[in-house]
Amino acid sequence: MSEHTEHKACGLCRIEVDDLSVVRDGQTLLHDVNLHVHCGELTALIGTNGAGKTTLIRALLEEIPFTGTVRHLTQDGKPAAAVRTGYVPQQLEFDRSSPVTVLDFMAAALSRRAVWLGVSKRMRGAALEALSRTECEKLADRRLGALSGGELQRVLLALALCPQPDLLILDEPVSGVDQNGLESFYQTVAALRSHNHMAVLLVSHDLDVVRRYADHVVLMQGTVLRQGRPKDVFDSPEFARVFYARGNEA
Repeated sequence: MSEHTEHKACGLCRIEVDDLSVVRDGQTLLHDVNLHVHCGELTALIGTNGAGKTTLIRALLEEIPFTGTVRHLTQDGKPAAAVRTGYVPQQLEFDRSSPVTVLDFMAAALSRRAVWLGVSKRMRGAALEALSRTECEKLADRRLGALSGGELQRVLLALALCPQPDLLILDEPVSGVDQNGLESFYQTVAALRSHNHMAVLLVSHDLDVVRRYADHVVLMQGTVLRQGRPKDVFDSPEFARVFYARGNEA
């Protein structure tokens, strides 16, 4: 990346997670998780099914109770105020036969206005501007249920960027999407991360994608087994033990 590249500053420098644990119904789902997530980097959470990746995401989103500490800090180490989080789920559950268009969906989400009341000129402009950030404004008048998996995820990414987040969480965002859609999605994320200097936290089972796009990798199995640059984690004995010792798959 060129040293002359302009960045849009966010209000966050890093997220520090210390000794985070999650216990539900007497069962320990996560224990003593320690990691840092930095702005301007894509941090990938990897591990086999049941490793606790989604549980950690839900804890960071404050959807489930946990013990331990999560700190949002500015560059000078002070608490960051009003940290904004964008979230792209693995899939969106909705009635694919619905006549709702992408524009209707975006406008309703951005304004909390009922679709049947119509879309104002101002809101149409705001929705098109949001969609342009992920290069999918051409989809505005398409029916939401007619989109391909990759197209739908780009629309959800556009929505997650409104307003501009400090932390963008991607939970298996392109599961089932074809190779072209996958590459297009992650290239868009990489450009957004660099330009806006946001922190990106990705949950993925696609280790090839993680190798190519992640700056920092966290290997989980109920806790953090190893973290660091992709090559360091993939070459580690912990990685071999998790994925190869018993024929496990991501």
